[in-house]
Order: sequence, then structure tokens, then C-alpha cells
Amino acid sequence: MTSKTLKRIADALERLAPPPPQAPDFDAAQAFVWHVEPDRLEPVPQVSGVALRLLVGVDRSRDTLLDNTLQFARGLPANNALLWGARGMGKSSLVKAVHAEVQAQGLPLKLVELQREDLPSVARLLNLLRARAERFVLFCDDLSFSHDDQHYKSLKAVLDGGIEGRPENVIFYATSNRRHLMPRDMIENERSSAINPSEAVEEKVSLSDRFGLWLGFHACDQDQFLTMIRGYCAAFGIDIPEDRLRAEAIEWQATRGARSGRVAWQFVTDLAGREGIALPSS
Repeated sequence: MTSKTLKRIADALERLAPPPPQAPDFDAAQAFVWHVEPDRLEPVPQVSGVALRLLVGVDRSRDTLLDNTLQFARGLPANNALLWGARGMGKSSLVKAVHAEVQAQGLPLKLVELQREDLPSVARLLNLLRARAERFVLFCDDLSFSHDDQHYKSLKAVLDGGIEGRPENVIFYATSNRRHLMPRDMIENERSSAINPSEAVEEKVSLSDRFGLWLGFHACDQDQFLTMIRGYCAAFGIDIPEDRLRAEAIEWQATRGARSGRVAWQFVTDLAGREGIALPSS
């Protein structure tokens, strides 16, 4: 094969290769979503969420995550955080609300959302953010792994950083319904069937240990559920008698078979619609 032929092949491969991602105008928005094929950061003009003060029943987690994020935004040491626990209790809402609160305090901080399916591309994203002066919260919602899922190996690039280390201007927050990011029955199954049970799932289970903060979210009781609803009603000017509010809220949660912050918001949305009151999008 001649050198000219080799050069033509090299040129053709270069044309086929995707161009390196270009940094967006980071002043154009406070939040971005990472997409692949091609790699790009798309600005989010307005982040959907609720105010930090409206998140009820998660006071300790709220204060801990806010303090950690403020430290990071000020250039001080801070930990990656895993928010785990019951569905609908405000895990992802808390991340977005904390980001908004930090910005409200005048600290520049960008939020970058990364889908679990795109974790294999995280090294390219980190290389894009590493050279920036801005500070970034990298956020992955509803993170979990199945038996044959290899995406967790990519996540180690964020949590451990390899030989380069995690960029000092990037911190990683994730939410999950699972404390160890994988189903308990799968953990027990692998331990019982493996030749060396202690090592069978250690690599995956230990991934959660790499988060410096574990913040647990637990199902709320009826008093907390009603407190959430009263807080929303007060914030958005929904004024109805207490006995009616209580009766309708309890009936609503009974029909749903659950109590959570999400169910409380869904009830308030329905109530506001019936009362002819507009609510902010969330």
C-alpha cells in the first residue's frame, strides 16, 4: 500500500470523525443539558423547579446539600453527593432548588444535566469543562445500574478522576431510588451464586461509597403531607377552609395509594385548576 493511499485513507477517516465539542456561550444560560451524537451542551433558558423554602420534610438534607454547594461555589472543598430514597420526595427538586438558591446569593454556578445513558461520554464532557473558569454541578437524575450494565465504570471518571483527577471546577450530584445504585435482590443473588461472594458485587456496590455525601429521603407521614400542601397553598394564594383542604387532600392521597411531595404537588395542581388559580410551571 503506497503512502498516497495511506494518506487518502487517513484523510477520509478524519472527515468521518465527529468534530470535537465546542464550548457554548456559558453566559447565555445558568443551566445546560449534555447531548451526544454530536457532543454538545444545550442551554436551558429557564430551569423547571420549586423554591427551596417549599421543600418540606427534608430539612437536614436541604441544609447539608446547600452548605456543600455553597462551599463549592466559593472555591472551597466540597463532596460529590448521592440523594437516595423514596420516590417523589423531592430529590431532583432539591438539587435544582439549591442551584437556584446559590445563584440568588450572587455566586456564579452552572448546572449541567447528564443522562445515565450518556455516562460513557463523560470523559469528553469533563475535558470540555476542565479548562473553563466557571464552576459546574454535574447532575444525573434517577441513576441506577442493572446486572450487566457497564456504565458504572464511566461514572468512576467523575468520582475518582483517574490519573488526571476530577476537575476542581466540577462536582457531581446524583439521585437514585437505591442506596447502592443497584437492586437489593440483585446484590443478594450475586452474593449467593458467586464463587467469591464478597467480591461478586463489591465493585458496583462500592461505587456509592465514592460519594462523600449520602442524603436519605424517606416516605412522609400524613402531617408532613398536609404541611407540604398548606405551604404550596400559602405560596400561591390558594385560600380555602382548612377542613375542606384536609378532607380533599386525604382523599387524594388515598386514591393514589401514596404520600409524597410529588403527590402533594399534583393535588395542589388539581386544586388550583378547580379554583381558577394559575401556578408556575415545575
